[in-house]
Order: sequence, then C-alpha cells, then structure tokens
Amino acid sequence: MSLPLQGMSALVTGAGRGLGRAEALELARLGAAVVVNDYGQPGRDGSGSASAGPAEQVAAEIRAAGGTALAHTGDVSDFAQAREMVESVIAEYGRLDILVNNAGILRDRMVFSMTEDEWDSVIRVHLKGHFNTTRFAAAHWRERSKATGAPVYGRIVNTSSEAFLAGSAGQPNYAAAKGGIVGLTTSTALALARYGVTANVICPRARTRMTEDVFAGLARPADGGLDPLAPEHVAPLVGYLASPAASRINGQLLVVHGGMVAVVERPRVRAKFDSKQETFSHDELDALLTPHYAERPAGETFGAAEVLRLGREQP
Repeated sequence: MSLPLQGMSALVTGAGRGLGRAEALELARLGAAVVVNDYGQPGRDGSGSASAGPAEQVAAEIRAAGGTALAHTGDVSDFAQAREMVESVIAEYGRLDILVNNAGILRDRMVFSMTEDEWDSVIRVHLKGHFNTTRFAAAHWRERSKATGAPVYGRIVNTSSEAFLAGSAGQPNYAAAKGGIVGLTTSTALALARYGVTANVICPRARTRMTEDVFAGLARPADGGLDPLAPEHVAPLVGYLASPAASRINGQLLVVHGGMVAVVERPRVRAKFDSKQETFSHDELDALLTPHYAERPAGETFGAAEVLRLGREQP
C-alpha cells in the first residue's frame, strides 16, 4: 500500500518530546524519512553512563517501527546551525520536502516584570528559529525550481499559539513571537507559491513538558482514555498539511486540539470612517470613534478570546 509521504524527507524541530515527537512519528508513519531535531547533548542514564538524548531516542523509535530517521541536536536560533540542519537533510536524503517548525521555550511573566533576557530568548527561539530554518529551506526549493524550470514539492508547517489569537496576559513575549510567526508564514506562503511550496501555521493545544504548568489544573481522563490534550490529536493535521492532499491549502491558520480542527478566518474590516476635511481633527475622531466603541462590548480587544472556548462536539 502506497503511503502519502513515501519517498519524501522531513525536518521536524523540537522533536525530542511532546508535540514535535508526535509530529515526527506521524510523518514517519506516513512514509517520510525524518530528521529529528532537538537542541542539546546526549544525557546520562542512572548509572552515570552516556545515554542517547531525546532526538536520538525518537529517531530510534522511528527506526524500530521500520521507518527511516536521523537525530540532529543543533540550535534552531543559531543561523549557521539552522543552515547546517537543513543541509544535513539534503545531504542524507537528496532533498528536503517537508519542514515542520515546532521548537520553542517559555519564559512566562507579566509585561511589567519581564526581563530583557526573558523577552529576547523567547523571540530568538520561536520567531528567529522559525525564520532560520525557513530561510534555508526556501533557498533550497527556489534553487531546485529554477534548475528544472518547474515547481517542486515543498511543505512548511509552522507553530503559532492561541496565546497570539486570544491574548495571554502573562505571556507577552510568547504571544508576540507567535504573532510574528503568523506574519512570517503568510509572507512565506506568497513568496514561495510560484515554486510549488505551501506554508501554513497551526495553533495547537497540547499537554507537554513545556505547557505542564499551563494545563496543570486540567485532569487527565479517569478511564485511561486518550487525554484531550494529548499531542497525538495534533500530529494528524501536521501529516495532512505535509501531504499532496493539502496542495490547495496555503497561507492558512488552523487551531487544533482534542479531536477538533478549526479554520480561522483572516481579519476583516469592522468599520470605516472618512474625514470630511483634508485630515481628521480630534473633535471629528471623537464624534466618530467614541460612539462606535461605546456600543462595543466592554473589555473587547482585537484578540479572539472565543477560540479558547472551541472544543470537539460529542457525537
């Protein structure tokens, strides 16, 4: 039986645990050869002897299931290491077909308490990390397309968050980085469409090591069933977006968790006001905007808080 990703190669960042691990396993299950990236060095087992790090453990899991995988421990936030990461996939498998950007960290704090390093580190790993790998993958696809004079196969799946969509008071750095990733994705989608490449972004909700404090108050199923916050609910959508079946999906944002996928509409203009003079005066703006916002719900912002209430409808 032919698998949808048979013969393709993929790079998944932050794939040693949690969401990235589930995504790497799913891509391999669908037939892709996977480079599993997770920053760090091999750890130590209980005896003090060297042991395989998370990336190698996931790669070994894929190989044990009959798939093809290699581990990579480079830092996505380092421009040169990201280039080497992409080049390692091309050197090993001949080309890169799928890029899944998942690597990230949290440094949560209210904006009035946040340190410069807490801001910079989150922006660097999430936003710059997404750019770094995208930059070199995009160059690879453009060069291949120009060499043949025809479109190539390329898929980018980026990772944003509901923290960007709804706003998250204690995560100004994370929300900003995730919003930037959406802008990066839509720009990339337009730039690479001519070469046959699509770029989409997901907002997953999952219980992982990074989010264990965020979801600490939500209990796991008492009957031992699949946790609604399990990363396994997210991975199938990533596999689908990476596949030929999703060729018409480009520059889109989808929320996914707990057996549910929601397609998020682009922003629309709510109201438009024109100045009666060459430019607005304070009084004219007061006469137009003040009553407009007086009729809007108190506390409403540009953030779409309703996404936090989305969930799978039980059959």
